[in-house]
Amino acid sequence: MNLRDLCRKYGINFKKRLGQNLLLDDNINRIMTEAAALSEKDYVVEVGAGLGALTRYLAAKAGAVLAVEIDTSFMPALEDQFGATENVKLFRGDILNHSLPKLIDEFIPGGDTYKMVSNLPYYITTPILFHFLESPLHFERLVVMVQEEVALRMASKINTREYGILALALNLYSEIDIVHRVPRTCFVPQPNVDSAVVRIRLRDKPLYPDLESKFLMGLVRSAFSQRRKTLRNSLTKTGVFGAPQEIVNQAFEATGIDPGRRPQTLSIEEFAALARQIKARLS
Repeated sequence: MNLRDLCRKYGINFKKRLGQNLLLDDNINRIMTEAAALSEKDYVVEVGAGLGALTRYLAAKAGAVLAVEIDTSFMPALEDQFGATENVKLFRGDILNHSLPKLIDEFIPGGDTYKMVSNLPYYITTPILFHFLESPLHFERLVVMVQEEVALRMASKINTREYGILALALNLYSEIDIVHRVPRTCFVPQPNVDSAVVRIRLRDKPLYPDLESKFLMGLVRSAFSQRRKTLRNSLTKTGVFGAPQEIVNQAFEATGIDPGRRPQTLSIEEFAALARQIKARLS
């Protein structure tokens, strides 16, 4: 039964508020699965399983799949297809409201490696990415289909309009590449934007072992809280970061970073140097 027939059978209407679209080109699901480089040793989380088109590909390659879906209307279709499939577990809920280690421990424990492969809802892409990037459970690889403009932000370079918190976080935690462009004509209802498949290979070891990632990302978020302002203003006057002005100024002097620069001109290495100096003075 094709996807259109499944929609009719289960009375499914796609909800714009949840960023739902029906992917007509099944080849994209194959491309995503291949980009994940799955084997039986890999246990996979899929966010937004929908009608299960991608789930079928994942189940054929991975040792186990946890298919997560927030919309109750999709669950009957998923249960009919995968209820008796030994290596597929279904969970209805909002992934952001649940601890990933606890979900894994309950549904698909014991994997050699964990990966996430998902056609992410457009309206909540960034929070979901951070949920996995900052999870205490290590995911070896994330393969996601996202809005093309988000993909460009994810892979953006320093001192460009797209460069910001997301690009810096991905640089800190991973290596990233855009695998495939997906035109809007591949979807029903047709969205107003194109999409892209992005592959994120997470680092086995921290990029900066001597520096807590949470502290570094706090500095980055504070710097970009007022993107058009200089670092002097965003880090010493807003109170977002929480470090005394004197300490921040000392860190600028110690690193040789001009506080008159704007955040989009700093590399992850420069942010790390600044965070290291601030952290040392707060201890």
